[in-house]
Amino acid sequence: MGKGEDTRQRIIAAAAPLFNKQGYAGCALKDIMEATGLEKGGIYRHFTCKEEIAAEAFDYAWAVSLGMRRNGLDEIPNQVDRLKHHIAAFAHRSIIPGGCPLLNTGVDSDNGNPLLRERVQKALRGWQQMLRSTLNEGRAAGTIREDVDVDRVARLIIAALEGALLISRIEKNDTALRDVMDYLDQYLEIQVRATSR
Repeated sequence: MGKGEDTRQRIIAAAAPLFNKQGYAGCALKDIMEATGLEKGGIYRHFTCKEEIAAEAFDYAWAVSLGMRRNGLDEIPNQVDRLKHHIAAFAHRSIIPGGCPLLNTGVDSDNGNPLLRERVQKALRGWQQMLRSTLNEGRAAGTIREDVDVDRVARLIIAALEGALLISRIEKNDTALRDVMDYLDQYLEIQVRATSR
């Protein structure tokens, strides 16, 4: 990586928590300048506009968050247990200040920022695909019931986690997240896990 690309990545990494906590409108170029120690020209040498910085910052924040939530999954042989591990990691690991980038940017972009909205939709589709792949692997391996609707289960997991996260943030406690983790644990055991024959 050359010096220019290194600087670009440093700007993205510094801007990610700012956009995630403050939103697109709330994050000023001045904030990014303070976080990076660069002047306006130093930042815009690498980006054409604030929207481009925000989009790249979201991609970075999401990749870091999802990477943390996927950490260790491949070592877990049973797919239901992988899903449970992923759910627990979602509830307990937030490496980007401000919470889940998908939730924050999804809400932020809903008011007319098509570039950010497109990035959020792509991230959501990727997360859904990761969950569907795990579920399909489990069906093929016999650890997940054959009659499970993988699309429905993936949507349910994401909706439950993101909804509980929103409620927990509003209420300033983790009760909703703990309730959803308990619910999903039981759901995966009763409705998704294949029974031994």
